[in-house]
Amino acid sequence: MHEESIAIIILWALIFVYSILGSIDFGAGFWGMVYAKHPTLAAKLANRYLSPTWEVTNTFLVFVVVAFLGFFPKAAFTLATVMFVPVMLILVLVAIRSTFMVFAYSLPKYQHLLRIISGITGLLIPALLITVLPVTEGAYITMAEGKEVLLYGKLLSSPVIYCYMLFGLTSELFLSSLFLADFAREQGSEDAYRIYRRNAIILGPATLVTAIIALVVMDPQTHWLMQGLIKQFPWFTVSIILFVIGYSSLWWTNKKYSTLGFPRIAVLAVVAQYAFASYAYGVAHLPYIIYPDVTVFTSFTTVETFYALLILYAIGIAILLPGFIFFWNLFLKDRTFLKEK
Repeated sequence: MHEESIAIIILWALIFVYSILGSIDFGAGFWGMVYAKHPTLAAKLANRYLSPTWEVTNTFLVFVVVAFLGFFPKAAFTLATVMFVPVMLILVLVAIRSTFMVFAYSLPKYQHLLRIISGITGLLIPALLITVLPVTEGAYITMAEGKEVLLYGKLLSSPVIYCYMLFGLTSELFLSSLFLADFAREQGSEDAYRIYRRNAIILGPATLVTAIIALVVMDPQTHWLMQGLIKQFPWFTVSIILFVIGYSSLWWTNKKYSTLGFPRIAVLAVVAQYAFASYAYGVAHLPYIIYPDVTVFTSFTTVETFYALLILYAIGIAILLPGFIFFWNLFLKDRTFLKEK
């Protein structure tokens, strides 16, 4: 396997992990705001998840940025140039959210404001992040004086960008609902479980519909991508089967509980579904990182830099993976806050 192929697989894996963690993290912030005054533990469970995990999510975001800059510096520079305004907005929103996360848990008077900030940014940040996908497809970039320029007028007037945003938001809320349903059951709160199960039941089909709409309204200039997506039909079929398994598991009879559903199976199946779907999309997109001029081959770093980064990432993962497992058992399975309630 060529170095370029290894690098793009690593980058894809990091982006996928961040997209899942980010969806759950940002979605939990939104649900924490929505259910702030709800009589059940729905909001408290969402905030309980946010309290220790937002740092982990931000760590993976750093991993993604470093990998992109290290493995494909030209592509990173081009994308940062054409998306300067969206990138700056994302950084500002992440900074605001992180600042309130730091202070809100030590200063109770900021708790209400934190819920609002976390909820709003939980919608805005994912919506801005997913705009990267239609931009990399090439229909909204032109050359001006030898530089790539983003056509903001065409982008903002296109239904494609809003369909992608809608898909990103429904995916975020669907994934976070599934996870929080599983988290609620793990914590022994059936009332909160029923709330998040209901949300997942509503958002599951909505996510599938918005994904189909996003494909249907694709810009005619991205016909090359549509042809690639058609070739990946078997992977999308597997993805849909996994969605059906995960979604239907919310109705399976569970003898241990009064409410239907196996949320753990739903979470695992849906995450696997997104893995297969994102893999198929990524393969269809290759070799282009930004169509038509920036490919994995033209933007690849030097071989020496690649192997140095590879070693560093191997060491980093070897150190962080056991820590993440310990972190999961320490925080997410701790029921002491329920006893306090």
